[in-house]
Amino acid sequence: MQVDYQQLNGIALAYLGDAVYEPFIRQHMIELGYTKATKLHHHATHYVSAKAQAALIERMQAEDVLTPNELDVFKRGRNAKSHTSAKHTDVLTYRISTGFEAVFGYLQLTNQTDRIAQLAQWCIQEVDEGRVSSVK
Repeated sequence: MQVDYQQLNGIALAYLGDAVYEPFIRQHMIELGYTKATKLHHHATHYVSAKAQAALIERMQAEDVLTPNELDVFKRGRNAKSHTSAKHTDVLTYRISTGFEAVFGYLQLTNQTDRIAQLAQWCIQEVDEGRVSSVK
């Protein structure tokens, strides 16, 4: 079945994108040597929290990392009306992070696996090198 990502709302793209991005972070945590669940979760938040994702997407925009299509998808995700609220952050940060996740969902649906890996690695490097404030 072929899914037309253009017909999907930003929330649906973000739902998928969250699941696409997270395995890269989980693998990175294991590769860094974290093995205890509490440590894994704590350190993963530096990459996957709404604040971290919002900071990452803002850096992507500042450094022209995103393609025009990816930028359009980000905006669709950011502007999507969500019926859930952010738990640990303000609404604007939550909406920006939804746009971040939407990009990964779009890339998955369009079978751009190399691009997914490239962006995920870029994000990991930005956090690891301290260029992104990632605390909740």
